[in-house]
Amino acid sequence: MFCAISGEPPQEPVVSAKSGNVYEKRLIVKYINENGTDPITGDKLEESDLIAIKASPGTAAPRPPTHTSIPALLHLLQNEWDALVLGTHALEQKYNATRQELSYALYSQDAASRVVARLLRERDAAREALANVQATMGIAPSTSTSAEDVEMADSGNSEAGLPANITAQIDDTHQTLSAARKKRKPPQGYVNVTEVKTFVATHTVPSLHSASPVGITSLAVSRANPSQFLTGGNDKVVQLYDRSTDKILASLKGHTKRVNHVALREHEGHNTLLLSAGADKIAKVWAHETASGEYIPKNTVRTHKGELTGLAVHPTSTIFALSSTDKSYSLHDLTNFSQIFRSAPSDEAFTSLAIHPDGTLLALGTPTSTIQIYDVRTGAIAASLTPTDMSPFTVNTLAFSENGYHLLAPNSLSSVAIWDLRKQKATHTISLGDDFKINKVSYDTSAQFFGVAGSHGARIFAHKTWEELVRLDEGGEVSDFAFGENGKEIWGATGREVRIWGLPAS
Repeated sequence: MFCAISGEPPQEPVVSAKSGNVYEKRLIVKYINENGTDPITGDKLEESDLIAIKASPGTAAPRPPTHTSIPALLHLLQNEWDALVLGTHALEQKYNATRQELSYALYSQDAASRVVARLLRERDAAREALANVQATMGIAPSTSTSAEDVEMADSGNSEAGLPANITAQIDDTHQTLSAARKKRKPPQGYVNVTEVKTFVATHTVPSLHSASPVGITSLAVSRANPSQFLTGGNDKVVQLYDRSTDKILASLKGHTKRVNHVALREHEGHNTLLLSAGADKIAKVWAHETASGEYIPKNTVRTHKGELTGLAVHPTSTIFALSSTDKSYSLHDLTNFSQIFRSAPSDEAFTSLAIHPDGTLLALGTPTSTIQIYDVRTGAIAASLTPTDMSPFTVNTLAFSENGYHLLAPNSLSSVAIWDLRKQKATHTISLGDDFKINKVSYDTSAQFFGVAGSHGARIFAHKTWEELVRLDEGGEVSDFAFGENGKEIWGATGREVRIWGLPAS
């Protein structure tokens, strides 16, 4: 037999009539006098509930003498030991109880966190559904003046055109740019035809965005900081990357579907803005905060009811345009984040968008091969361009030349046409091969070169002579591309990589 408190053979064993546990009598009597309960079960226990056990003298240790000084000292030490055993037993009970309470508290906290996360998801879904309903009914979404990320109000009038102050601003920009354009020549040190023919792959930035779903869908290169570029991906994320340091400067989330287009607003004296438009029908604007050095959300546009297919910053740098499959386009003010115009519904969906370098015209592609050109100031159609003798196809990309005289656009699924806007007809057509699918077309800033990116890489051509200068096909399909500073580099998005082509190392 062993005492349930001390764990040693009892000298005077007793058993509890209620719990059946065996105790050393002196220990259990002390515990009952102090607590009045069974130390093991916690039930009420009195001394009368203890039953003495008649043990054989051969199985129990002899009782120590009690009438000498040394035995008396030993008895004192025994009492101290008994007190220590009782205290240790009480601490073990409290430790076990505390441990159980902590376990319950952690479980409750985890359950509460899961509930809060679910409620936040439901709240966000409800907000998005409400915004969609409000956009359908033409009601401006309610906003909080204290929020950093504000919803852009639908204050534009599709019938009245642009506000007078915006129109005046566009006219001033048009006059300034068109006058300068007539005298503009390629800057000193700009790349020439001979140099473009020697372009080779010079650098690769790997492993951008998530591996699933894989793919960079859009690319924009900074002019203020030529080593920085902005990408959007199938993973719903927008990333700002610095090639010089090989670091991601910002990874911005907010879209719920793939990002179709990205752009940078860089204007002297103003903060840099990052813009994106997605398949989730929304556009977002992030602003650079000088204090923290980070990009924070400033605006979310929920105007359109269909997937956004085009995004461009106006030459004024204070306006940006969106096109959508809901058969409309819209203009938005970047100074106060308000909508200043939304077009009346067209007969066809819009599948691409480009703004004239002087800022007065807006080109929109359609799924039926037609290109609609609108006057930005009035919202009226200025011209309609349709290829002749072609099966219907989707015009998924457009680009104005820097001199403003030409428009580059697909002429079929695998050919491009150069439209002369003065004559409103295609002056030249370039076939890329039946198996080539066009993803992006673009002019350089000098209007000397233009490029076509697609399923078999990218190809660069000379404007006016239409000579193919170089093929950039090392990375396979190129989803988007851009000309770099002074035309000396070409940046292309291939899968999860951004490849850079330029002059070979000397």
